[in-house]
Amino acid sequence: MTAAPKTDAPKTAAPKTDAPKTAAPKTDAPNSEAPQTEAPKADTREPLATPAVSIVRPGEGETIVLGPTRMRVLEDGGNTAHRLGVTESVLAPHTPGPPQHRHTQHDEGFYVLSGTVRFTIGTQDHDASAGTFVLVPPGAPHTFANATGEPAVMLSVFTPDLYVRYFRDLRDMTADGRTASPGTHLEAMSRYATEPATEHLP
Repeated sequence: MTAAPKTDAPKTAAPKTDAPKTAAPKTDAPNSEAPQTEAPKADTREPLATPAVSIVRPGEGETIVLGPTRMRVLEDGGNTAHRLGVTESVLAPHTPGPPQHRHTQHDEGFYVLSGTVRFTIGTQDHDASAGTFVLVPPGAPHTFANATGEPAVMLSVFTPDLYVRYFRDLRDMTADGRTASPGTHLEAMSRYATEPATEHLP
């Protein structure tokens, strides 16, 4: 018998397929430790003092009598670091005012509470009845008077308070019973950054 020849069938290798490796996404595990916070520091500063409130009731306050004018000082600047002064003035009927003048360092405001006050600004007269406010800036010539037969009351404000001291000086200069003449007014005014409006003096 003749053996049939062996034939080795070629081996066919299965093709290799490299599957792509997919990396698992990295996840950062949360830090389980709580964030560290500093305890607030105690405030060791001294507490600010509460400013004192000034209350001047009816009949209170320093009184300054200047001839027929009675003045009450409601604020002399002692409570405002000299930023503001306030007075209340009662002008008797037919009370003349000071010579026209101008301030160089402070504003002056007038609020008429009752009656009528005549303000003279340069050559113009303005009769201000109750409820009228007049503001005189530095440099403006002015004066005031009560030309009526009734008393008039007005509130005056000064910023800064410089002029309150003028009224005290004027009181002291007439303490012996002298009437405050135009010259007396002008002498006292000159100490407090105030000058006569010479172009409007009689």
